[in-house]
Amino acid sequence: MYFRSLLLVCLCTFALSSQAQRSGIIRGVVRNYSGSPLQAITVKIAELNKITTTNHEGEYQFSNVASGKYTLVFTGVGLKKLEEKMEVKAGEESFLEVILHDHSVDLNTVTVVGRTEVQEVNRQAFNVAAIDAKQLYNSTLDLSSALDRVSGVRVRESGGVGSNFNLSLNGFSGNRIRYFIDGVPMDNFGSSFQINNIPINIADRLEVYKGVVPIWLGSDALGGAINIVTGDRYRNYVDASYSYGSFNTHRSVVNAAFTTKGGFTFRLNAFQNYSDNNYKVTLDVADIYTGAFKPNTVVRRFHDTYHNETLVANVGVVGKKFADQLLFGITLGKNYKELQTGARMVAVFGGWHRRGNIVMPTLKYRKTDLIKGLDLTVNANYNLGKEQNIDTLSARFDWYGNSKPHPSGEGRGKSLAKYGNNNGLVTATANYKLTDQQSIALSNAFSTFNRQGSDAFNENFTRGDVRPRLNKNVLGLGYTYNEKEKWSTSIFGKYLYQNTPGQQAFNKLGFGAAVSYFITPSLQLKASYERANRLPEANELFGDVELVQGNLSLKPEESQNINAGFSYGFAAREDHRFLINANAIYRYSYNYIYSRLNQNQSALILDNLDGVFTIGGEGELRYSYKKFLSVGTTLTYQYLQNQQQYVYDNNNNLVLSPVYKDQMPNIPYLFGNADASLTLRNLGQKGNVLNIGYNLLYVHAFWLYWPSLGGSGGGDKYGIPMQLSHDLNAVYSINNGRYNIGLEVRNLTDRRLYDNFSLQKPGRGFYVNLRYFFNSFKI
Repeated sequence: MYFRSLLLVCLCTFALSSQAQRSGIIRGVVRNYSGSPLQAITVKIAELNKITTTNHEGEYQFSNVASGKYTLVFTGVGLKKLEEKMEVKAGEESFLEVILHDHSVDLNTVTVVGRTEVQEVNRQAFNVAAIDAKQLYNSTLDLSSALDRVSGVRVRESGGVGSNFNLSLNGFSGNRIRYFIDGVPMDNFGSSFQINNIPINIADRLEVYKGVVPIWLGSDALGGAINIVTGDRYRNYVDASYSYGSFNTHRSVVNAAFTTKGGFTFRLNAFQNYSDNNYKVTLDVADIYTGAFKPNTVVRRFHDTYHNETLVANVGVVGKKFADQLLFGITLGKNYKELQTGARMVAVFGGWHRRGNIVMPTLKYRKTDLIKGLDLTVNANYNLGKEQNIDTLSARFDWYGNSKPHPSGEGRGKSLAKYGNNNGLVTATANYKLTDQQSIALSNAFSTFNRQGSDAFNENFTRGDVRPRLNKNVLGLGYTYNEKEKWSTSIFGKYLYQNTPGQQAFNKLGFGAAVSYFITPSLQLKASYERANRLPEANELFGDVELVQGNLSLKPEESQNINAGFSYGFAAREDHRFLINANAIYRYSYNYIYSRLNQNQSALILDNLDGVFTIGGEGELRYSYKKFLSVGTTLTYQYLQNQQQYVYDNNNNLVLSPVYKDQMPNIPYLFGNADASLTLRNLGQKGNVLNIGYNLLYVHAFWLYWPSLGGSGGGDKYGIPMQLSHDLNAVYSINNGRYNIGLEVRNLTDRRLYDNFSLQKPGRGFYVNLRYFFNSFKI
C-alpha cells in the first residue's frame, strides 16, 4: 500500500508538471475609451467556456490554459461586446489589453450605461466623492484647484502659485484632513510635493472621503481624506503639456510609460511650476522713510517668486506570478519660495525666502491572490530631503519696495535655518476574501520623524528640552459584506500609538461603520459613523520653522462623526439625465486644535478647545443633455460652535468663557460652485472637439474674530467679505485628443478675492495651454 501510494503521488506530480509545461497564462486589462479601467467586465474563453471578471484595476487572468488559439469575449452592461483572437503558447504568458466602447440600451425608458471606476467609487457605503481628473487635463489647474469644486470642500490660499493653502472639508481643516497618493500617506513628502503644486495631469481621479475614512487609508484622519489615484491608464504613452499665463506663470508636465510584452515597465512623471506672482493688491501703505500714509493704494507684489521642479520615476515589473506590480522608484524635486507677507499684509518682507528639496526612494508592491482570496499591498519610502528658511538681511521694507537698514532685520528675527525632517513610512494592507460577499482587511502604517539641522542665528534650533522626533503607528482591522447592487456594510477599528522622546506617549482606539442600501439600481441610501482620533503632528508640536509656532502641550483630538445621505440618478427622457446627491453631517470634536494669531500677529499659535460642535449639509445637482451640454451646482452649509464653557482669566481664575457657544471664527460656513460646459464634436473635421466651459465660486462673508468680542461678517476690519469669482475656458482637441489647445480666463471680473483676512489673491489672469497625447495599446 505504501509503494502504491508513493507511485500514485509520483504519477500525479508528473501529470501536473506535464500539464503546466503544456499550458500558459492569459491576462490583460480592460479600459474604456478615455483609458479608465473597467471593473466587473465579464471575460470568457469561448472555446473552453471559462469565465472570469475584471477587478477594480480592470485586470483579468486565466491560468493553466492549454496551448492553442482562442477567442476572448468581453461583455459589460452598457458596453459594446468585443471579441478578440489570441494564441497561447506552452509555458508563456499572453497579454491582451482591450478598449470597450459605450453602447446605450433602452430598458423601460431608462438608459443604462457601463459604470466607470469613478462611478464605482461613488457607490461605496462611505460618504465619498470622486472626480474624473482626465476631464481637466487640458486646463492649467493644480490638484487643490480641482478639489475646490467639490461639495463640502473649501481650499483657502494665501496668494498665488505656490502660496500656503488650507483645505477645509465639512468644517475640518489642516492636519485633520489627510492626503494620500495611490493609498500612500503624503505626510512626509515635504514642501516640494504638495497638492497646490502638483498639476492635475498627474492624477487619474481624486477621491474625497468625508468624515469617515476606510482602514486601507492607514492614517489618523479626523475629518476626512483625499486620495490621489495616479492609476495605470496606459502601458505605453506620452502625455506632455506646457502653459503660459499672467504674472509670468509657466507650467510644464510630462507623463510617460513604457511596458514590454515580458512585463518590464518604466514610468515617468515630471512637472515644473514658475510664477513671479507680481499681481497688484490694494491696501493701506506707508513710506518707510517719510512715513507718508496712503489708504487704499494699489501696489504690486515685488517679492513673491515661486518655482518648483519634480521628477517621479519608477522601474520594475508587472503581471508576474509573484507580483501584479513591483516597482522601485525615486522622487526628486526642489522648490524656491519668496515670502512677501506674514499672517497679515501689514507685515511686508523683501528678503525672506525658503528653499526645499525632496530625495525619496520608494517601493511599491501589489499582488492579487497571493494565495487564493488574499490580496497584499506594501509601500515604503524615506524622504532624505532638506529645507532651508533664510532671512539674513539687516533691513526692513515697505510696500513700495523701499528698504531701510535695521540691525534686527525684518522684524521677525534673522534666520539661516537648514534642516531635514527625515521622514520614513512603511504601509501594508492585506485583504482576504472569505466568500463572494465577505472579506476582512488588515492594515498597518508606521511613520517616523526626526528633524535635524541648525540655524546660525538661533543656537537652540532643534536643541530644546524636547528633541523634534516622533514615531507613529496606525493599525486597522475591518470586515465588509457586499451584496452587489443591493446593500453593503463595513465595520472597522483603528488603534493609534505615538511616541515622542521626553513626552508622554499617546495611544487611542477608534472604530466605525458604513452601510449602503440600493432602493433601486439608481437610488442609493448611505450612512456612516466613526469615533475618530488624531494625534498632534510634528509641525504642530515643534512648529514649521515658518509661520506656525510649536506647542508641546497639545492633546490628541477626538471626534464623533456621522454622515447620512442619498444619491439618485434618473433620466426624464432618454437624452436628459439628472443626478442628485445630498448629505447631512454631524461632528462633535473634543480637544479641538485651532490656530490663532500670536501677540504681534506675525505667526500662528496652535491650542486646544474643550469641544467644537458641527452640523451641516451639502448638496449637488447635475444635468446633462446627450454629450452636448452639462450643467451642475453644489452648495455647502456648516455651522461650527465653540463648546468650551470655562477659561482661565488673567488672574488664573476659572471663569465663564465670553465666547461659549459662539460660532467658530475664521471658517467659511456657506459656499458653493456652479459650472456649465458645451461640447461641439467633429468641429472642423471628424475627431476634433471644442469644449467651452464656465465655473463660478461663491463664498459667503464670515467672521474673522469671535462674534461675541465684536466685528461683523460684512465689515472690512473684522471679517472676510463675500467672494464671487467667475472663470471661463475653451479647449479645442484635434485628432481624437492627440493635439489640444486650451485658453483660460480666471477671475473674469477682476474682483478682490480673499480666502484669508487681508491676504489678497491674484486678479484677472489669462492662460494658454498646449498639450500633446499619444497612446499605443500595442505591447
